[in-house]
Amino acid sequence: MAVLSLSPALSLFAAFSRFSPAQPVHTFFRATGYKLRPPRPLPHPPAVIRAQDEVLARGVAEPRQRAHLLCERRHGATPTIVLGGFVPNSTEQVYLLRGFLLRRGSVYYLNYPRGGFSPELICAQLDDLVEELNYLHGQRPVVFGVSFGAGLVLDWLRRARAAGRNPELAGVVLVSPVACAADIVVPGEAKASTLIGRALKPYLDSGGTIDPAVIEKSRTIFAKMFEAGAQNREALRLLITGAELLHLRDSVLGAIKQLDSAGACERVDALRAMPPLSPWSAPEQLPLSEAPALILYAEKETSVLAAGSPTRVAFETALGAFFPRGVLKIVSSENTGNPVQHASLIFHYFQFLPKIAAFYRGLKSGKLPLAA
Repeated sequence: MAVLSLSPALSLFAAFSRFSPAQPVHTFFRATGYKLRPPRPLPHPPAVIRAQDEVLARGVAEPRQRAHLLCERRHGATPTIVLGGFVPNSTEQVYLLRGFLLRRGSVYYLNYPRGGFSPELICAQLDDLVEELNYLHGQRPVVFGVSFGAGLVLDWLRRARAAGRNPELAGVVLVSPVACAADIVVPGEAKASTLIGRALKPYLDSGGTIDPAVIEKSRTIFAKMFEAGAQNREALRLLITGAELLHLRDSVLGAIKQLDSAGACERVDALRAMPPLSPWSAPEQLPLSEAPALILYAEKETSVLAAGSPTRVAFETALGAFFPRGVLKIVSSENTGNPVQHASLIFHYFQFLPKIAAFYRGLKSGKLPLAA
């Protein structure tokens, strides 16, 4: 069904008990800030819809497949556009990073619809939003993709390049990217080697119809993965307050429960249609972007990524072909006994934050001339 972006946090307390004294203080101020100014992402009515209208007019997508665009508006030179994994929603994907991102500028969230999915329409929404920020607000955004969302960002950049366009970006952040089906399930293997692969393989092998029991099994797997990390309340209180945990839990489990058969199958269809990255693409198709890029992998990706993941191999061997100003880093728990898991931006917030913060500090303001 989907790649869960909240991996189970094993031996959480063992890791958290080794935090430096500054980290609980950091958490105190972050939690206080949430109480004074809690998350309130509001629907963002787009000012530019040209690309979306073209996709809908060609009949390759339906309005039901449009992502829900939300925004938390702030003053700042560098807005961020977030695309989450299959689940949870983008708003929950960066729940702990939100405060940091908002200090740089507004944050825009693309939450995928429950009852459908269209990569063409998602890419068109990205086209329109980036154009709006470039020419109506004079800003270059950072596009921030997590897991499957990182794959969508790569697909969007590939489509733009093929169309001869070069989106004006301040930067690109890709966390644990999943950009083709072979990243999850090795082609031809009889049984997937990962838990997520075993949940996903029936969708990849199907002829377009999925037994309801398969969907329910997938929901159970993703719910258990989140609950596994959320059980240790004593450890989690170092990261989030009790109210935040309840909000996060309800939002994540609600997104899992509400995703219907069409939504699940169409998300997997989008992943299946994405071609593996290749540094041997036609010269006119590379690089994908000249913007600074940060690629982050967790030290323990094996719960989700298949051995020999084509995307990871491509980035580890030829990153410069795709992003000439790109860097690849491994996020590690430094042998605390709680290895960092795939896209674990919640349970390993303190491990991801320094690398993401350093990347943003390295970006220039990205100001563009305002449209007349």
